[in-house]
Amino acid sequence: MIEPRFGIWAPVGGNFGPLDTAEEPIDASFERTKRLVLQAERLGFVTTLVAQHLANPRGLELDQLETWTASAALAAVTERIEIIAAIKPLLFHPAVLAKMALGIDEISQGRFAINLISAWFRPEMERTNIPFPPHDERYRYSGEWLRVVKALWSGERVNFEGEYFKIQDLQYHPTARSYPHPPIYLGGASNPAQILAAEQADVYFINGQPLEDVQQVIQQVQGRSRPLPQPVRFGLAAFVIARSTDAEAQVELERLHALQDREEQWKLSIEKGVDPNAVMFQIFAKNRAVGGNGGTAAGLVGSYDTVASRVAAFVDIGIETFMLQFNPFEQEMYRFAAEVMPRVKRLQSRRFAPIRNS
Repeated sequence: MIEPRFGIWAPVGGNFGPLDTAEEPIDASFERTKRLVLQAERLGFVTTLVAQHLANPRGLELDQLETWTASAALAAVTERIEIIAAIKPLLFHPAVLAKMALGIDEISQGRFAINLISAWFRPEMERTNIPFPPHDERYRYSGEWLRVVKALWSGERVNFEGEYFKIQDLQYHPTARSYPHPPIYLGGASNPAQILAAEQADVYFINGQPLEDVQQVIQQVQGRSRPLPQPVRFGLAAFVIARSTDAEAQVELERLHALQDREEQWKLSIEKGVDPNAVMFQIFAKNRAVGGNGGTAAGLVGSYDTVASRVAAFVDIGIETFMLQFNPFEQEMYRFAAEVMPRVKRLQSRRFAPIRNS
């Protein structure tokens, strides 16, 4: 039996879905992120994902909170929630990042994880003159980078020489609180991403897609060769619209679509910066969705009972972690915690209740 875990995307780049509205003005400040993550923790959400961009992909003139300083600060002010910091390996040498991660792991008392992404937003690389290799090479780079990081986290004395990195007689103390290392989430929709997830990740993040498509992705990853003893687990990104009735949720979906469509300049900013070989954006093009990373394409739109049943259906095919987006964030996060989470729990308890002999 899979116990579903609910998390939130930290709003480090502003809002999800429509970026700037009367109901939710744009705000990418740390104070807002801290407040919402603390509220999420109180409401029973168990994890939060802090995305990584040097510059906001929806507009280079927009605010974007830095991931690793924000994650360290969140680790210090929270008590129970898992802090997942996204990392683009091209931005940090693995020996530097490994030590930074161990510091946040210590601050959080073992509540820290990373989400490895191999980068897709070209302008932040090109304008800083950071090398941006072709798509498949980025995954080769990430695989070698990750092997170095995991070895250093585990307390090994590392001597490593590969295609990209050379490490000589290096060992870190303290080692990670989580054995054998902090959890590794991995995102990406391409074959190289799936291969790397099967080889080295603990959790494979899937962007919001319909249930049948998600099930196919899970089967593909499970069919890959995996040298690790434990099976890969799965997470899903989704934007939630939950209301008393399906009709009310549909009205809200159309309202958010209309608001999002007015912000065409920010949509174009993303499209112009996308690596054309990034498979996830080819998938996004098939679905008109509200929110990022597939958003409402996951189908968590409807009445409270409808959304709860769809969550349960995703759990049935293997999704464990749901990383959620809302707009307006605070109001809808409360609504989900009050109305949907208890319904999911009741569905799970009924479906897995022991059968009593008469």
